[in-house]
Amino acid sequence: MFKINDNFCKLAESYLFSEVAKRINKYKEEHPEADIIRMGIGDVTRPVCEAAIKAMHKAVDDEASSTNFHGYGPEQGYGFLREAIAKNDYQVRGIEIAPDEIFISDGAKSDTGNIGDILARGNRVAVTDPVYPVYVDTNVMGGRAGELDADGCWSSIIYLPVTAENGFVPALPAEVPDVIYLCYPNNPTGTALTRSQLKVWVDYARSHGSLILFDSAYEAFIRQEDVPHSIYEIEGAREVAIEFRSFSKTAGFTGVRCGYTVVPKSLFGEDSQGKKISMNHLWLRRQCTKFNGASYISQCAAAAVYTPEGRKQTTDTIDYYLRNAKVMLEGLREAGLEVFGGENAPYVWIKTPANVGSWEFFDLLLDRCHVAGTPGAGFGPSGEGYIRLTAFNTYENTVEAVRRIKAADFK
Repeated sequence: MFKINDNFCKLAESYLFSEVAKRINKYKEEHPEADIIRMGIGDVTRPVCEAAIKAMHKAVDDEASSTNFHGYGPEQGYGFLREAIAKNDYQVRGIEIAPDEIFISDGAKSDTGNIGDILARGNRVAVTDPVYPVYVDTNVMGGRAGELDADGCWSSIIYLPVTAENGFVPALPAEVPDVIYLCYPNNPTGTALTRSQLKVWVDYARSHGSLILFDSAYEAFIRQEDVPHSIYEIEGAREVAIEFRSFSKTAGFTGVRCGYTVVPKSLFGEDSQGKKISMNHLWLRRQCTKFNGASYISQCAAAAVYTPEGRKQTTDTIDYYLRNAKVMLEGLREAGLEVFGGENAPYVWIKTPANVGSWEFFDLLLDRCHVAGTPGAGFGPSGEGYIRLTAFNTYENTVEAVRRIKAADFK
């Protein structure tokens, strides 16, 4: 009989957010009267901006026309979108990124998971802990994680704890990793690294021959001047880093699906014979083989985000979510809870009270407040004792959720 990839059998029975949804649905079935405010999964509530909607309508009309019809597009993405990204996300910040270093996709989650296709199985991987589960799970699938121990750690993965004790700034690892995952502004903690703090990692990668996989899906939420929007703001990063971005949270594209990855031409890895190989070339080859490109309609919508109207509309939406985050930060601190993040990111990271476990506090919030979060333990061992709330609900629901939590008196 044919054989399966045993690495998939090492994974938890269900993905974190699927388990959260399962528990919420079970509670709802048992308590149909409960008005549950969902602040766990990072889906947005504001509609896609008007500029993008108009662009999609026009693109749909194009598809109905024999003259303007678009079938298979370029695997790397349409030039009009790659040029808009290069100009507006990089060149205006003094970063020299060319359109042919940009690869359009259906979202950052796909690319952060798929990037392992062009990396050797023997690479040693480091992740900040807690961490977005996709980074770890896809390396489990790829055979780089080793075995899961009793503490919930994978034997071949290097964990870089980020907790209140170290100010949520990861320390350089004792062991030298080949691949380092960094997500800033951070999911799940909602914290950020300053330019000098990120420079430490770029310098480390340059001196040790490591690759940084930098997820900047939440860069549009940055409001502090000393927090970089791109790792390429750091000198030398083009030689050691791949950057992933998404329109999901920036422009409400969670259902539209569009993102992109930057792979500089100056980034090289080594093959098994020690020969330098262009990572840009390898990723293009991978995409041409396994991906037919994001849809023309979604790419037209993404390009509209860079128009003056699109810029204003998306900025207004991001400000809306940041206001929600501020409401949570201030209200939960007034409730006596220890709270982090939420200033340059749409996530608020809460220390559970009185040493209550993450899943236990999840149940308490759900039962006593009818508020659903995401248990920190689901993001890794260092997430135990925390819970994540998102700012992506409506302002009214956010205010109500904070009121309920205050009334529950978890001090």
